[in-house]
Amino acid sequence: NGLYINDIYYLFSMELQMLNFRQDINGLRAIAVIAVVLFHFNPSWVPGGFAGVDVFFVISGFLMTGIIFRGIQADNFSIWKFYIARANRIIPALAVLCLALLIFGWFYLSPLEYRALGKHIAASTGFLSNFIYWMEAGYFDAASHEKWLLHTWSLSVEWQFYVIYPLILVSLQNFVSMETIKKYIVIGAVISFILSAISTYQWPNQAYYLLPTRAWEMMLGGVAFLYPLSLKEQSKKYFEWGGLLLIVVSYAFISKGTPWPGYLAIFPVFGAFLIIQADRENSLITSNVVFQKIGKWSYSIYLWHWPFVVAIYYFSLNSIFIYIGIFLSVLLGFISHKYIETIKFKKEFPKLLGYLKCKPLYFCILTAFLGSIVFVSNGVNKPIRSISNSEETLYMANYHRDNYIKNFMRLFSPECDFFDTVERQPKNDIPNSCFNKGEGGIFIWGDSHAKSLSYGIRKSFSGENISQITTSNCRPLVKEDTELDGEYRVACDRANAKAKDEILKIKPKVIILVQHIDHDKNDYNEIFSYITKHNLKSKIILIGPVPQWEPSLPNTIAKRHFEPTKTIIEDRSFVTPLFSINRQLHERYGNSEIKHISLLDELCNEEGCLAKVDNNNTPLVFDYGHLSVEGSQYVVEEILKEKIMDYL
Repeated sequence: NGLYINDIYYLFSMELQMLNFRQDINGLRAIAVIAVVLFHFNPSWVPGGFAGVDVFFVISGFLMTGIIFRGIQADNFSIWKFYIARANRIIPALAVLCLALLIFGWFYLSPLEYRALGKHIAASTGFLSNFIYWMEAGYFDAASHEKWLLHTWSLSVEWQFYVIYPLILVSLQNFVSMETIKKYIVIGAVISFILSAISTYQWPNQAYYLLPTRAWEMMLGGVAFLYPLSLKEQSKKYFEWGGLLLIVVSYAFISKGTPWPGYLAIFPVFGAFLIIQADRENSLITSNVVFQKIGKWSYSIYLWHWPFVVAIYYFSLNSIFIYIGIFLSVLLGFISHKYIETIKFKKEFPKLLGYLKCKPLYFCILTAFLGSIVFVSNGVNKPIRSISNSEETLYMANYHRDNYIKNFMRLFSPECDFFDTVERQPKNDIPNSCFNKGEGGIFIWGDSHAKSLSYGIRKSFSGENISQITTSNCRPLVKEDTELDGEYRVACDRANAKAKDEILKIKPKVIILVQHIDHDKNDYNEIFSYITKHNLKSKIILIGPVPQWEPSLPNTIAKRHFEPTKTIIEDRSFVTPLFSINRQLHERYGNSEIKHISLLDELCNEEGCLAKVDNNNTPLVFDYGHLSVEGSQYVVEEILKEKIMDYL
């Protein structure tokens, strides 16, 4: 009968699909994962390597569309079978990685760090991690290299696509023809691309992490399946070479400073589209034995590489460990593929309740449960974990960013920030209490590093009028900030406009400029010109960058320099590019009307840099580079006070 014929057709088509293994797509996976891995271990090798994730999205869209449409056309597509197949493919290897990290964290991570890991494990195995990382993204949040499962955001986006996409297609088939559905997919891809292009500049964090602005990449892969091109062999070569060129150009000329995904993502995405359309099975580039092996292991390589990247950063390991990390990523990727990914879990169940017997589902539940237990128990902060009670751990917990901000941020005048870090949006204005009520005094202008310095200035100059506009991520400018996008750009432009207006009203004797880094991208002479243009006599003092450590100074002290009396340290975690910036500041402002004060010159010597302000391990900065309360007082009293008083 017709149903039997359909069953035979479906099974035959699936067999044919398995026999018609696309070597070019497998090789394309290798091109994607190699770029991602190299970028994460050393961004200078492949500046745009993160675009490999976008290539993965195109491949996923192509394959998923093929599975769904073949099933629908054979009248034998099961959404439950589709979900189970995806779970069998994705969850086991992910669960093993999460369990390995839980074991590692038990011995090596402080309670606060272990708590964060537990939260991220629960989110990753629940395929909601993209939402978590979007909500965590921000200037004062932990650096990305401290998040052991940050890379799982892309798995969550894919899984959300896997859940929603077939539901929409199956629903549509009841109302419109398959040809119309195909056209809808093309239209959907265009709409999602436009949304992505706009949102990337207005809401960059949401655009990066969320499905609506990434869906077009997967849907374009679907278009490649639905509208295959019939090409001659020579044309196939041109398509493949054109696609490779677009991907390679993306890898080489796009960088982490590029707003992403945005309209520029069309280059790697369309490049992947062209390679898939070329369908070259004997290509030396995609079909060579090395790329075929790496392509097969690509999912597990992707899973395992990021924790090694974080470990190198977390333990401040030297550069030789980059190569060891790459080797281990490939080795564990191979092992994971061979012994975990290839396990044949049951795919079909005769009854709906039978799907509750799906083993990967329980792997997912167990791992998420363990992660949740770690999270709600505050990182298992119990004597059972010896690391919880160590002196070093307690020290790191005391200076952990979350704790420190909660306890001391009020001392840094957060109300004078044009960005609301709680609501995560720009403020329309800041209170009048941020400005003195008369003329003269000191005006502090800059980003969150200016904010942390403000405490020491207010403490040491309590008798002076102090004004302050210190907005997170905002360098002092008299023009619009073209380096930023989205909410921060709005906040920064408002902050700088307000600073310009208030300076004209207050006529401060001293204007102190402070920013985190990238001083070379700022021309402070423009601020001086603005002051002189309005006939102000204000003296401008430019404070150079404070010494900085990655991932944080307290971590560096606790792990390698916990001897209290050793206040000056030399450590591989120091951010060495600061010295180059310091030299440029000397060259540009050494003999100018702007007074440049180099904190590096004052705090560093041939033995290293000052890391502790006393003999009690009190750190100069409480994280990577924001001055601690004690550090702010030290810098002002020991370095800045006398120099500032010369102009008051």
